[in-house]
Amino acid sequence: MGLEKRTLAFPTARKRALLSVFSTFLLSATIAGCATDSRTTGSISSRTKPVEQMNAAELSQSVDSYGRIYERDPKNKAVAMQYASILRANNHNEQAVAVMRKTAILHPNDRDVLAAYGKALAGAGQFTAALDAIQRAQDPTRPDWRLISAEGAVYDQTGRPEEARALYQKALQIRPSEPSILSNLAISHLLVNDMSTAERYLREAVQQPTADSRVRQNLAMVVGLQGRFDEAMAIAKRELSPQQAQANVEYLRKILSQQNAWNMIKEEDKKSAK
Repeated sequence: MGLEKRTLAFPTARKRALLSVFSTFLLSATIAGCATDSRTTGSISSRTKPVEQMNAAELSQSVDSYGRIYERDPKNKAVAMQYASILRANNHNEQAVAVMRKTAILHPNDRDVLAAYGKALAGAGQFTAALDAIQRAQDPTRPDWRLISAEGAVYDQTGRPEEARALYQKALQIRPSEPSILSNLAISHLLVNDMSTAERYLREAVQQPTADSRVRQNLAMVVGLQGRFDEAMAIAKRELSPQQAQANVEYLRKILSQQNAWNMIKEEDKKSAK
């Protein structure tokens, strides 16, 4: 990927607002539907449980419990990275950055730490710094598809979709049919209102045996944003409780109720280009 500095182009105000709406929806959907196990986590023995397998209650409870674990052993790389992930999942992005910045100082050449630091920075909207950290974590002799995809996500969030998609395609060459990459590609098209292409990539993604709940919920979101609420509800109910599925569909209805939202974005972009 190279380590050269790049100037990022940031989206217009209205586009940033809509990006924020989608990010909020995706975060809430991920927290709500990733697991059905409701046992309390946070003990030393359970701290290795992946964040994406925690449900909403576990994630909320884990902030304090993992915080205490981190306070006892702040130099432990694994503990710090897990704590930062939990903070990000709970939308405590600035705190996650602080944890990973301290960890990066302690482990300046650790690729895993740099990658986690980059993700925390991106979650906090510090895209230039995020890109630098992600690129420094990458080893050109053995490219990591996760980092390539993460770099693409930074470009998508800064209004450079063509570059983002080129990176997603490069990641797919290393990891063909990887559902998380296909999902990123779908969201990239969603952000420019190319709903049919977004749906196509997500339907391909959900057919993969390693597709997780987040990918299927993204499909429900894209279907719902096209006004097919019954179909979106049916997809969402496979991942969420009926109440959560209903709440998400109602949220999509609210998004679509914003009159001419996409046209406003396009007009704003045209004005900015002049």
